[in-house]
Amino acid sequence: MRIGVERILDGVPPADLHRASAVLSTRYRAEIRDGRLHLGDDLAARAYLATRLPATFAAIRTSLAAAAERLPDFAPTSLLDVGAGPGSALWAAADCWPDLKEATLIEASPSIRRVGEALGSELANVAVGWRAGRIEDGLADAEAADLVTLAYVLDELSPAAGEQLISRLWALTRGLLVVVEPGTPAGWRRILAARDQLIASGAAVVAPCAHASPCPLVAPDWCHFAARVARSRRHRLAKGGEVPWEDEKYIFIAASRHPVPVGAARVLAPPRTASGRVALKLCEPDGTARERLITRRDGDAFRRARRLDWGDALDEGT
Repeated sequence: MRIGVERILDGVPPADLHRASAVLSTRYRAEIRDGRLHLGDDLAARAYLATRLPATFAAIRTSLAAAAERLPDFAPTSLLDVGAGPGSALWAAADCWPDLKEATLIEASPSIRRVGEALGSELANVAVGWRAGRIEDGLADAEAADLVTLAYVLDELSPAAGEQLISRLWALTRGLLVVVEPGTPAGWRRILAARDQLIASGAAVVAPCAHASPCPLVAPDWCHFAARVARSRRHRLAKGGEVPWEDEKYIFIAASRHPVPVGAARVLAPPRTASGRVALKLCEPDGTARERLITRRDGDAFRRARRLDWGDALDEGT
């Protein structure tokens, strides 16, 4: 994927990418809904490749990994990705599940769709079909798939349109539905609404929640995670940044058609470590959120806790 991105960006002046990236960032951060596509032209699509694709791929890939950890026997062979952008979810799913054989990607923007088609040609062993389509049209011709993904799309829709879309995607899900949003308080609220809707429809919560009870967090607190992304030189130039990495904050929900075992507690914030102790903020299987202090006196549990990171599920016995 990185090789394909570099090939597509060759010859694009860094100053042009920087300007287009600034416009994109403004639209995404403000969650502008003015009827125009964020990726409405070729330069915007290339700016997305340079600055957003690494981060969205990392967030989606980490979300899929959390679901795969809970569902070790799940091996999807088909994918439906709606609002596909350049195919971030396709690459993440193909990396997570090597048995993936076919994928249908639906995207309204011709510019980013062309870019995605060029990138997808680099994928071996997956038959990829791209389709033009607007979410507002109801996805009438979409076919069901083992794995259905919706990443960074709900923030562009009204709550009513988002509810309709989740209902439609769940009807198209044979196995697992994964929805990813920016890790902002607003993104968390959208994921909570999707979570409640899916549970009411009979879905089993796979991740990140350790339970299907109401979320125990109360504003101004909110649930989100972070994926660290290495920045290439082109990435830094396009964003005007000096630091060689960035943290993509995200939140997701993974829901299954099939029952899943009770989940393990999940780490909801960066662990706080000190000499001989680790403090963890946890989402617990009993539906609560609480702080747990693990000390050197806890032996193996302490050694396991020292290896935990934000977003990890606790090992058995921790």
